Amino acid sequence: MNSQLLVLASTSIYRCELLKRLQIPFITAAPDVDETPLAHESARETSLRLAQAKALKVAADHPDALIIGSDQVALLEGQQLGKPMNHDNAVLQLRSMRGKTTYFYTALTLYNSRTRNMQSEIAENQVTLRDLSDAEIESYLRKEQPYHCAGSAKSEGLGIALMSAMRGDDPNALIGLPLILLTDMLRRENVHLY
Repeated sequence: MNSQLLVLASTSIYRCELLKRLQIPFITAAPDVDETPLAHESARETSLRLAQAKALKVAADHPDALIIGSDQVALLEGQQLGKPMNHDNAVLQLRSMRGKTTYFYTALTLYNSRTRNMQSEIAENQVTLRDLSDAEIESYLRKEQPYHCAGSAKSEGLGIALMSAMRGDDPNALIGLPLILLTDMLRRENVHLY
């Protein structure tokens, strides 16, 4: 059994809560990575690059650990959607998404800083929003304030009511951490969950 320290390279409360479901000890560390997409980079490429960058950044302070890096990028009609960060931006995002399907790419990296083995994969979810009225958008945002969520909605909360369909291999990926992929990666690093 692998006894290396497990480090989540994130300060996201959502990712932390998801990782707690696996019932294994871990610590968190802020990766401090610039999340600006690069020119001509696809949403998939952005999410993968950032997940790897977060893991490697934290590995510098943890040379004998298993580091989890994750990043999510939303894509609507060829445009990347980031975290809205405020009410006005969230209104604009949800208005642009209503009645349409948005693709969420959640990249996951597990980096063994002892062996330098890096595993990376991307989970994809498709979310179709209902054709929401402006009043429904305003009401939702006032209640949940999802300003730190790509796509301006929390599927684990009231945001699920905004959706008419969701497709993907792992609903946890939409929240921010693909647990199905992570458990596979941990097993390959000889981490036993049960």
